[in-house]
Amino acid sequence: MPIRDCRVIAVEGTQAAGKTTFVHALTSHLRERSINVNCTGEPARVSPFMEDIVLNGKGDFDLVAELDLLAQHFTVPLRAARHHQVLITDKTPANVLALAGLVLDPTEPGVAAVLSAAEVLCRSWMSLAYDVVLYCEDRYDQKAGGDRMREKVLGLQDEAAEAIYQALRFSTVKILKVPMDLTVAERVQWAVERVVEMGLLAA
Repeated sequence: MPIRDCRVIAVEGTQAAGKTTFVHALTSHLRERSINVNCTGEPARVSPFMEDIVLNGKGDFDLVAELDLLAQHFTVPLRAARHHQVLITDKTPANVLALAGLVLDPTEPGVAAVLSAAEVLCRSWMSLAYDVVLYCEDRYDQKAGGDRMREKVLGLQDEAAEAIYQALRFSTVKILKVPMDLTVAERVQWAVERVVEMGLLAA
């Protein structure tokens, strides 16, 4: 079951894997083919909690901030899918769940119980709402371009890559690993060919 009548294609991977660039390039390509497509941004970049923690140095990652992100990964795609044929999402709830498992202390009150419940919700919803996940394995320089939103997780790129992939595997969503070292245009062409083969888009 896609989100109502909208096909949902997720782009996933660790930080600095080129996901956001890929999302926008793929969206533009499909629009040029007259496909009614929408895309979502990365919720962490508009989260007031993450802004305080990462950009303003107020506190550290906590359960409240992670729950806010998780909630956005449900509500933002639901709203973005309205009236569209295809939706491309920048990350999935599994990404938030995986990173929360890395940055939160499971001995803190409520953390383990909430993450366990969130895992059940993520597994159930992703299996219903997402048609395919395009998983990017490339890992670019996280400091390139001066992106301060990555400052607090610079040392977690490899660990996050494994945690995210394992979190994705707990759902029944089909995962397609994007070949490494492709240009953006080559990534888009590869992705279009795969989703057409799956019957998600017309040839």
